[in-house]
Amino acid sequence: MKKIREQKSQRSGKGRNRPPQRHKKYTPPRRGVSPGPAAKLALKVMPLGGFGEIGKNMTLLEYGDDLIAIDCGMMFPDETMLGIDYVIPDATYLRKNKSKFRGIIITHGHEDHIGAIPHIVPELSVPVYASPLAKALIEARLGEYKGTKHVKINAYQPDDEIRLGVFKIKFFRVNHSIPDSFGIIIDTPEGVVVHTGDFKIDLTSPDGFVTDLPKLAEIGRRKPLLLLSESTNAETPGYTISEKAIGASFDELFAKAPGRIIIASFASRIDRMQHAFNSAIKFGRKVAISGRSMQQYFEAASKLGYIKYPREILVPLNTISKVPDSKLVVLSTGSQGQQGSSLARMAFREHTQVKIKPGDTVVLSSSPIPGNERSISAIINNLCREGAEVIHNKNMQIHVTGHAFQEELKTILSLVKPRYFIPIHGEYHMRVAHKKLARGVGIPEPDIFLLENGDIVEFNEGKARKLKDTVPAGIVMVDGLGVGDVGEIVLRDRQAMAKEGMFVIIATIERKSGKLVNNPDLISRGFVYMREQEELVNRTRMEVKQIIGRHSGKAPEDWSNIRQQIREEIGNFLYRETQRRPLIIPVIIEV
Repeated sequence: MKKIREQKSQRSGKGRNRPPQRHKKYTPPRRGVSPGPAAKLALKVMPLGGFGEIGKNMTLLEYGDDLIAIDCGMMFPDETMLGIDYVIPDATYLRKNKSKFRGIIITHGHEDHIGAIPHIVPELSVPVYASPLAKALIEARLGEYKGTKHVKINAYQPDDEIRLGVFKIKFFRVNHSIPDSFGIIIDTPEGVVVHTGDFKIDLTSPDGFVTDLPKLAEIGRRKPLLLLSESTNAETPGYTISEKAIGASFDELFAKAPGRIIIASFASRIDRMQHAFNSAIKFGRKVAISGRSMQQYFEAASKLGYIKYPREILVPLNTISKVPDSKLVVLSTGSQGQQGSSLARMAFREHTQVKIKPGDTVVLSSSPIPGNERSISAIINNLCREGAEVIHNKNMQIHVTGHAFQEELKTILSLVKPRYFIPIHGEYHMRVAHKKLARGVGIPEPDIFLLENGDIVEFNEGKARKLKDTVPAGIVMVDGLGVGDVGEIVLRDRQAMAKEGMFVIIATIERKSGKLVNNPDLISRGFVYMREQEELVNRTRMEVKQIIGRHSGKAPEDWSNIRQQIREEIGNFLYRETQRRPLIIPVIIEV
C-alpha cells in the first residue's frame, strides 16, 4: 500500500507521529467561556458549513493538538445577498488554531467542496489533499488569484494512506456526478470515522467505477465509531437512475434534431460531456465548447483521460460558422439560468458566436437548484421566442442526480453499522428524513445527532455528547475582490435601494456660520421621478432647510449628528408622504 509522508509540524518543522498516549492534558478552546480545569482528551467533530444549507461544505475533526478539515467549499448567495458572488465558511476557529491545523482532505472537485480554498488556504499555509481531477481543478482555480502560488495540493490515489498527526486517513471510491469522487475513512484514537462525501450507488456507471461496497462492508466489521453521510435526496424513495440512461436519451435527441444542438449543464458534469461526445461521434457531429468554466473543466478532465474523443471532432467556438447546423453540437454553461453565463447570453442575443435561430435544439441537462426557477424560466422563454426547441427534465429524461436516494442511503447505513450517526450535507428537513432512515435500520435515536453549523460533538471512551459551546461558523461573503468586507449593514442598504430606491440630499453650508449657501440639491434614484413630483421635492427641500436652520449661527465641529437627523427626519417625512422608505444619503459640503 502506497503511503504519503506524514504532514510536518508547522511549529517545529520536524515530522510528527505521536501516539495518543503522549498527550497528557488538553484544554479545548471555547468561545466566550472560561475553559476551567484541564479536560480529558476527546475527539471533536465540528461542522463549519453544509449543515442547514446546500453548499459551503466543511467539517473539522480535532483531537488534542491535531486538527483536520474535510472539504472547503463555497455556496451561491440567496436572493437577499444582493451583489454577492458567493459565500464561504468562517475560518475564525482555524486561524485561532493554526498551529495544530494539519491539512484539508477533499472528497471531490465540485465548487461546493473546493471553492473556498483560494480564500482560506493561502493564509493558513496548510496542505490540501485531493484526487487527481480535484487537484487539477483546484490548481486551475488558484491560478485566478494572486498570492496562491505557495499553496501545495497533493494528489492521492484510492489505495493511499495519509498520516496527519494522530489521524490516519484512507479512501474508498464512490459514484457521483463528477469522476474521482471519494469517501474518507479516518482512524482516530477514539475509533474509526467514515465520511461518505457526495455519492450514489451506480452499478452501471459509464466510467466503469462503482461505489466500493466491499470496502464499506469491511469497515462495518470493524465496528466504526461514527458515520457522516450526505442527505441531499433523503426524502426521495427508491434508487437513483444510472447515468447510463442519459446516453440513450442523447442518442434519441441527436437522431431527431434537424439543426444545431446546444447542451447546457453544470461545467463539472464530466460524464455529461462524455455522453455528448459519444453521441456526436455516432451521428457525425462536431463539438464546440462555450463558457470559461466549461472549458476549464473540459481541459482538466481531458488531460487526465476522463473524457475520450477523437481530436478532429473538437472545433474552436469561433469557427462554428463553417460547420453545417446539422453537424454541430455546442456544450455550454448556464443550465441554472446564471446571469452572464454562456446560455444566458445566447438567450438574450448577447453571445458573440452563437445566435439562437429556428431549428436549434437547446437541452437543459440539469435539475433546477431551488431559487433558480425564475431565472431558468426567463431563459427558456427567450430561447423559445428565438425559435429554438427547448428540452428539459420535465419533458425528457436528460438529467439524473448524483446524490443517493433512500434505499442507497440505507444500504450504506446497513453496511457500515456505525455506533453513532450524523446526517450531513443538506437542509434541516433533509437531515431529519435521513435520521428516520437511520432509525429504521436500527440506530437508536440518542446515537443520532442533528447538528447546525458551529455545533460540537465530543467522543470520549466510546461515549458521545453534544456540547453547549459552539465554534464560530457564520458566513463570509465574497464580493468581487473583497472577502468578508460586506456585512449585514451593507446588505441591508443594498436591499433598501433595491426595494425602495435611494434619495441623496446635498447641502452646501458656510463653514463659520453653519448657514446654507443655497437650496439643497436632491437626487432620486429608484424612488420617485422628480419632474413628476415637484411638490414633494419642494416640501422635502423645505424640511431639510428647517433641520439645518436649527443649527445655524455656529458650525459644529462634527456634522455626523446633523447628518443623522436629516437621515431620520427626512426618512420619516417621505414615509408619511409615500408609504415608502428609500435609503437616505445626506451629504454636507463645507465652504
